[in-house]
Amino acid sequence: MASREVSTMIKQGFISDPTLSLSFSPSRTTSTTTTLSRLYSPSSSPPPPPTESTRPSQNPTLFEMMSEEHLRDSKTIEESRKKTQTRVAKLLTELKICSCNNWGLGSGDVRLTVVSRDGYRVSMDVHRRVLIEKSRFFEEKLSQSRENGVSHTVEISECDDVEVYVETVVLMYYDDLKKRLIGENVNKVLALLKVSAAIMFDAGISSCLEYLEAVPWSEDEEEKVLSHLSQLELHGSIAEVLQRVSSGPSTSARADDIFLKLLSGVLQAKDDKARREMKTLISRLLSEDSFEDDNRLDVSKDTLYHLCHRCLSSLVLCLSEATGMDGSRRDRGVLMAEIAREADNLQWIVDILIDKRMANDFVKLWADQRELAELHSKIPTMYRHEISRITAQLCIAIGRGNILVPRDCRFSLLSTWLEALYEDFGWMRRASRSVDKKLVEDGLSQAILTLSLGQQQVILLNWFDRFLNKGDDCPNIQRAFEVWWRRAFIRQYTGVQDSSQLQITLCNYPT
Repeated sequence: MASREVSTMIKQGFISDPTLSLSFSPSRTTSTTTTLSRLYSPSSSPPPPPTESTRPSQNPTLFEMMSEEHLRDSKTIEESRKKTQTRVAKLLTELKICSCNNWGLGSGDVRLTVVSRDGYRVSMDVHRRVLIEKSRFFEEKLSQSRENGVSHTVEISECDDVEVYVETVVLMYYDDLKKRLIGENVNKVLALLKVSAAIMFDAGISSCLEYLEAVPWSEDEEEKVLSHLSQLELHGSIAEVLQRVSSGPSTSARADDIFLKLLSGVLQAKDDKARREMKTLISRLLSEDSFEDDNRLDVSKDTLYHLCHRCLSSLVLCLSEATGMDGSRRDRGVLMAEIAREADNLQWIVDILIDKRMANDFVKLWADQRELAELHSKIPTMYRHEISRITAQLCIAIGRGNILVPRDCRFSLLSTWLEALYEDFGWMRRASRSVDKKLVEDGLSQAILTLSLGQQQVILLNWFDRFLNKGDDCPNIQRAFEVWWRRAFIRQYTGVQDSSQLQITLCNYPT
């Protein structure tokens, strides 16, 4: 078969592949004499830099500023191209050494040219035997193209990165590719993987995947790895790499078991510093994108309320022990620390419930803790003030609209715990740096103002007498008192006669 016919068949084969644009043509000579220094050249040269006489001395025009910017960009591109040329030159030298040492081959019988999108070209002499043996793509295209005394020219156009294509060809001459990849960065290996997949260089694909499976990834690199692997559609060969980020189908029940174990571990931690750090970490992770992904596996409401009941039971036991304590029992300081710890545990779980918009049921649960409230009133304030922070938490959330519960439930909460909050407020404010006095007062004020006017009156008149006697040791909710006063005496609204029914008055206006 004539060499021209063989070349035509190969050209048609390459054009049919959507990932590469290659062309073949038989060479008129049987050998290649081009020197290494001429195997690469930029498609164009940037304009020369301006001389000192042409530079503006002052107040440059817009055109001059644009010209300067263009020159800077051109200089940057030129420097980048020079660096690329230097690296490519090293790769071509490495290619020549490998072809002799690893394969014992002489000069190549295929001239392979790689062309970038901006016209940058690199040519190299490679060996048909190596291409066919290493790449199923080249095997298909070159297996019928050889003719005695004739070498071929192959051109790969529109390349994203010429350097990566050259390096992929160099890898074909190595037996131990994974050793050759040691020290490369993840981005470079992903680029090599992409080219290896395009030309069906199986050894290159395997080595790149083994590298990716073995090295650590940054968070940005992880996103790139997953994106590249999904685009390349390598299917079963990427399973080992993906095991780092996927363990197979997960279920809500399985995830919830893990969450329960982690949360319980924090609640029972022995080291206080580690406990605080893990509380912060887990809270941040649980709140991360919590409402943006419908498929997200999250801690369940049942698990959180299970932990709430556990904390409440522990609090009741601790307070019961504190009320019956005498000189022969445990150290009071140890018991005080246990009460503070259990109260802090409950505060943490309530914070998670509020963040996940699951705290409505807890308001009723806390309002029903009359036994705990009674025990609370029988022990010294210094032992119990951390418990009142839970009431403050709920009032702040209600005042912000983050908890939506019926009015009767809100009133029941304050009926059970407001007196305790008043008593403990001074200790809360002095003993804990994390208590924001104004935040508590604003939250309490707003929560009170959500009640019926009669309920507001009962609570605020009681507060008025207490504040006059306690001063700063009582929450200052004057703002709520002012609003109630105006509602009750200045802007009286009489449209609602019966609080159990909605009264609607229709008015006819003249037309």
